[in-house]
Amino acid sequence: MAAFSKTSVSKTWTFFDGDWHEGNVAIMGARTHAAWLGSMVFDGARAYEGVAPDLALHCARVNDSATHFHLKPLVSVDDWLGLVADGRRRFAPDAELYIRPMYWAESGGPGGVRHDPESTCWCLCVYEAPVPKPVGSAITLSPFRRPTAECAPVGAKAGCLYPNNSRALIEAKERGFDNCLMRDMLGNIAELGTANVFLARDGVVATPTVNGTFLNGITRQRVIALLRDAGVTVEETKLTYADFQNADEIFSTGNYAKIAPVIRIDDRSLQPGPFYGRARELYRAFAHG
Repeated sequence: MAAFSKTSVSKTWTFFDGDWHEGNVAIMGARTHAAWLGSMVFDGARAYEGVAPDLALHCARVNDSATHFHLKPLVSVDDWLGLVADGRRRFAPDAELYIRPMYWAESGGPGGVRHDPESTCWCLCVYEAPVPKPVGSAITLSPFRRPTAECAPVGAKAGCLYPNNSRALIEAKERGFDNCLMRDMLGNIAELGTANVFLARDGVVATPTVNGTFLNGITRQRVIALLRDAGVTVEETKLTYADFQNADEIFSTGNYAKIAPVIRIDDRSLQPGPFYGRARELYRAFAHG
């Protein structure tokens, strides 16, 4: 019999150990390697308005993350897709859902620190999570930086990477901001604490070039392609904090909130701009196409 957390959560279904379970299933024990030493990877896809854009890419990426993290990608992309379809049927057709496939290590090797790939477990969690309204956010510069591949498994969407972003967000919130720009070890802007980031200035859109310190988001890649196909110049380049301070507009891309505007950086107000609007319009047309 699966155990369930008493934590209050939105409507949730989790496929684990061969069956669907309702609620926040307790899938790890106190000695599960992932629970105390962080050997877990995941991905996040979205279902909303009856569509699930780029779902197959998200399912493929969790398998790539598992391989990068020395876990076993035990579920094929087709099987992930079938399970997601089954899970979505447990909700209203127009429900706004977060779709989270996961792999983790149950046990470790001698000494405990090294995880054992042969102990890989997996689950699929699907739960109600409204897509945030694009009301705009206030951002600042974080004192915390993104790690490099020499320091952390940045090639995977790994749970152990997120506490660093969490403390950056907490620090920014304490100073009155919703989010924060994080730099890489060389001082270039890498991403926001929760999403990839874009700016526009003088008719050109720019975004930090992928350099191995942050996740090259699926929504990021999709928006770049959509804007370029529409004739917009999009540069992937090195960007400093000053570039964002002097931008005409700033917006973010990410699977959770999709495309959202920034309306303040430090004490400077911004308006949701035409490139943000175009990106959002193009993405919505793609998602429903």
